[in-house]
Amino acid sequence: MGTIYIVDVTNRDGVQTSRLGLAKLQKTIINLMLDDMGITQSEFGFPTTTHELNYLNANLVLVDKNVITNTRLSGWMRAISSDVEKSFANVPRLKHCNLSQSTSEQMINGKYLGKKTGKDIIRMTCEAVECAKDKGALTIGVNAEDASRSNMDYLITLAKEVKKCGADRFRYCDTLGYEDPGTAYKRIYELAKSAELPVEVHYHNDLGMAVACSVMGARGAIDAGADTYINTAINGMGERAGNADLVSCLLAILKSAGFKGKGKYHLDEKIDLSKAWKLAKYTAYAFGVDIPINQPAVGDNAFAHESGIHADGALKDRRNYELYDFEELGRGEPEIIETGRMITTGEYGGIKGFRNVYDKLEIEFKDEHEARNILELARYANVHTQKPLTESELKFIYYYPEIAARVMTVSPYYEPIGALKDRVEANLLTLPKHII
Repeated sequence: MGTIYIVDVTNRDGVQTSRLGLAKLQKTIINLMLDDMGITQSEFGFPTTTHELNYLNANLVLVDKNVITNTRLSGWMRAISSDVEKSFANVPRLKHCNLSQSTSEQMINGKYLGKKTGKDIIRMTCEAVECAKDKGALTIGVNAEDASRSNMDYLITLAKEVKKCGADRFRYCDTLGYEDPGTAYKRIYELAKSAELPVEVHYHNDLGMAVACSVMGARGAIDAGADTYINTAINGMGERAGNADLVSCLLAILKSAGFKGKGKYHLDEKIDLSKAWKLAKYTAYAFGVDIPINQPAVGDNAFAHESGIHADGALKDRRNYELYDFEELGRGEPEIIETGRMITTGEYGGIKGFRNVYDKLEIEFKDEHEARNILELARYANVHTQKPLTESELKFIYYYPEIAARVMTVSPYYEPIGALKDRVEANLLTLPKHII
C-alpha cells in the first residue's frame, strides 16, 4: 500500500510558459489556493533569482503565521553547492528544496560540452545534497533532468548515492515528453525497486501523454513498494506543450478503472477535489489563457450534452454519460455576472468606488486611514497584475497588507560592472539617444 502525493509546479515550471507569466501577487494567490485544496507541495519559485526574493520570503512568512498550513513551499535550484549556498542565504526560512542535475548522455555532453563526466555529476549532486542538509533543509528532492533518455543503471546509481547523502526523493524528469505510459511504468518500477527511494514523476506533454505517463509512473513506484509524488501544473501550463494537468491527474487516480477501488493506491488524504474549479478558473484568468472548451472536468463542455441519445440518457440518469459529478469539482455555484452599471477599482480608482467594491465583499474599514491605505495597495496591485483585481486578491490585500506590499515589491538588482560601469561613470548614459 502506497501513497500518491502531489507536487504542483505551476509557480516554477508553469510560469516558464513562453510569452506568458504571473505577477508575484498571482503566484501568492495560487499558493493559497493550493493550500486550501490540500495539495502536498508547491514548487513556488527560484531562490537564486533576485526578482523572486521578496515574494519567496513573504510567502514563507505566510507559513510562519499558519496561513499556509497544508502545502509545503519548495524552492528549485541547480544541484550545485554554490547555488544551494546562495538559495539559503537569499531565503533563510526555506525548508524544502529540489536540486536539479542533467543525467542523460545527450544533456551531459550537450550542456557541459565534455567538461563533466557521469562521475562528476554524481559527486556534484551529492555535494549539493550535503550542503542543503547542512543549511537545515527538512526535505530534499534530487531531480534527474532528461531521465527518460538516461541510462537506467546510471540513474539507479545516482539515486542510491544521493540517498546516502540525505536526499528524501528522486525526481524522474521526462523533460522532452518522450516517454509512453508502458515505458514509464517499467522504468519507474525498476528505479523505485532498486533505489528503495520515493520517486517523483515529472512529465511534459509534447506527445500528449503527460497525464497518462504520470499516473502509470506513480503506479510503478507504488507497485515497487515506494511512495510517489506526481508533478502537476494547473490547467497543464508549462514549457512547450506544458506539464501534466493537476485536475486530470487527480481524476485519473480517483476515477479510472486501474486505480478506483484498488486498495493499494491512496491519494494524499488532505486533497479536496471540490476546490478544483475555483483554482482552475483563477489560474486561467491570471495567465490570460482560457480553459479549452473540451478540457476534462473544468472545460465548458465537460458536462454538456447535445446529441439526442446522449442528452436523453443523461436526463434519465446522468451516470449513463457522466463518469463523475460536476459538484465534486466545486462546479454548480452560480457565477455572478454584472449587467448594467459596474464599479471596479484599479490604479486610478477613487475612494468611493473602492469602498463600494469592498462593501460587496462585506469588508468594513475601521477608519478613513485604513481605507486609504488599502486603496493605495489595491492601486499598486492593479499596476502589478495589469488586470482587474479578483475577490481573492482584494481579500488578501485587506487581511495581509504587509505581506501583500512585500510580495508586490521588486527591488532591481543593479550593480554596474565592466563596460557598463565605465559608461555610467563617464556620464554617457545621460546623453540623448534616439530610441523611438
